Amino acid sequence: MYKACYAAEMRAIDAAASETGFIPGMVLMENAAIACVNELKTTFDLRSCSVAVFCGKGNNGGDGLAIARHLYNLGAEVSVFLVSGNSFKGDAKINYDIAVGMDIPIETVTEPEGMEYLIRSFDIVIDAILGTGISGTVRGMAYDVITLINENAGYVLSVDVPSGINSDSGEICGVCINADTTVTFAAYKLGMLMYPGADCTGRIVVADISIPDYIIEMQNIDINVTSSGFVRSLIPERRAHTQKSDYGKLLIIAGSRGMSGAAYMAAQAALKSGAGLITLACCETVNAALEAKTTEVMTLPLPDNEGHIAAEAAELLRARLSSVDAVLVGPGLGRSADAAEVVRYVLRHSRVPVVVDADAINAVARDRSILSECACDLLFTPHAMEMSRLTELDVSFIEENRVRVSREFAEEYGAALLLKGHHTIVTAPELTQYINITGNAGMASGGSGDVLAGIAAALIARGISCGEAAAAAAYIHGTAGDIAAAEYGQESMSATDILARLPDSFKQILQLDK
Repeated sequence: MYKACYAAEMRAIDAAASETGFIPGMVLMENAAIACVNELKTTFDLRSCSVAVFCGKGNNGGDGLAIARHLYNLGAEVSVFLVSGNSFKGDAKINYDIAVGMDIPIETVTEPEGMEYLIRSFDIVIDAILGTGISGTVRGMAYDVITLINENAGYVLSVDVPSGINSDSGEICGVCINADTTVTFAAYKLGMLMYPGADCTGRIVVADISIPDYIIEMQNIDINVTSSGFVRSLIPERRAHTQKSDYGKLLIIAGSRGMSGAAYMAAQAALKSGAGLITLACCETVNAALEAKTTEVMTLPLPDNEGHIAAEAAELLRARLSSVDAVLVGPGLGRSADAAEVVRYVLRHSRVPVVVDADAINAVARDRSILSECACDLLFTPHAMEMSRLTELDVSFIEENRVRVSREFAEEYGAALLLKGHHTIVTAPELTQYINITGNAGMASGGSGDVLAGIAAALIARGISCGEAAAAAAYIHGTAGDIAAAEYGQESMSATDILARLPDSFKQILQLDK
């Protein structure tokens, strides 16, 4: 599982690789260049390609000069364009001198006029202009060149991070490269996973440049990018000498008049995620319909108040709360006062982990004091608007500070948090964070969140901690969405399609076909 780091953390990794690992910076630069060239080889016959390498004056430019050398040696037609002059230092200066000695064509860009025609004449453009160190706004020649590359290049590979993206926040600093591929080194840079910068990275390749794992681990970076291997390591192996109760008993409290589908989707998702025994507690109004639709899920009809769960249902749930391994409350529950009272009762009396989703989040948002009475582990699963209600922060602020807001909430309440969106961020109670990179825009449809909640609840019922279960659920959910998108297209896919592809998602992640 790769880390996602801030620029300062990456600088510390590079320094430790040199000082503790005894790996010269020149070796790291050389390996970075080779990784970029190897990535190009997967798509292009470089012997027949023309390549323009745009270099800034820092180490990112030094990477670009080393890339130009390797491409030149492979027979590509290479030209280097210096965007910030030739006042290189250190390892970048060494690579500049080597390129000069090899007679690789090098030109300093002094004006943008005519550059659009030049850029169009190349098959490949390498962006090695600004790298991770940018702050403020891109200005001058760099601004003009980046704009011209975006308007005229056929294919762009960015080195480490697309020039113009703040590598910590994802902010676009006036203008940034719109890359087809970004080859980054040793770890993800956090900003390339945050929006709006994430829209400009293209396909991200994380390249090994020979920094040992122990060097990265020394930095105690607590933001991870969830991988299939990590998810696979969490899911308990099924053994022959077991029974249904060995795979978790789950209570789902959900549904109301007009929103029975949410309860159904959550229950079916939990079923397809391996929970051994599921009880769906719902108001009497929708019980008959759900009982007819859910063959393998038991239903528990509860007192009804005008199509919503009645407050007196709370006492009827007491025995159930003590006989299950996890609870999911909220999908389609509605926003009635009675439903909110049931949510408060569950949080007050449960001693097993509770997934707080949808309308249950809204109930807690109206009275956060209930969290001080809660003695169980919690996982909240809000989207940005629900998070705004929980925290009283503006949605825009939340979206611009997703990592920070998630961490602060988890720290304040001692709860796990799954902040939905692309890319979903999970924060565990101990403040380890996970960023999910599976999924697609076609998943933005009604019912998708109910499926996600059901997956997470099932994994928790199976004994996985709230934080890790949430990270795994987001990855599994996104993978199912990607499989559905490949089959149906993003425009036409629905939450039902995601649900139907959960078995394929598990098979792919668990490598059951191998």
